[in-house]
Amino acid sequence: MSAPTIYILYNADASIMGKLSYGYKKITNKDKDKPTCAACDITHGGLSLDETSQWKAAKAELVESGAVREVKQFHRDELDAETKAFIQSQGLHFPMVLAQDEGSGLRSVMSSEELATFKGDPQVFMQSIRQKLDERKGAS
Repeated sequence: MSAPTIYILYNADASIMGKLSYGYKKITNKDKDKPTCAACDITHGGLSLDETSQWKAAKAELVESGAVREVKQFHRDELDAETKAFIQSQGLHFPMVLAQDEGSGLRSVMSSEELATFKGDPQVFMQSIRQKLDERKGAS
């Protein structure tokens, strides 16, 4: 089985208004156990528009080790119709991580609740995604 592509889907929109809305929600969120976008915290450290160096290193390691074929990151308003339909049909909530093996459909890998448990740490995310993907390899 070849390595899957993983899709990190943010609970934010890519537009200027989307970024402003996310920033406002992030600043006013009082519940630290339910971040506005746990995926944003992992990849961008919160309010930054740039990926953190820790995330860049974790992403590169996932690809270079062969754990994943590719890591793609999308905002809600950047998704194609197929991905939107999958999310809706599965009742999933943003943010999330999906995976797709070559020649297969999308599957859910991590929920917003699970992403929140990583507290923005790319290394913890990387360890967890590797474990999930390894479990899937062992089951097939």
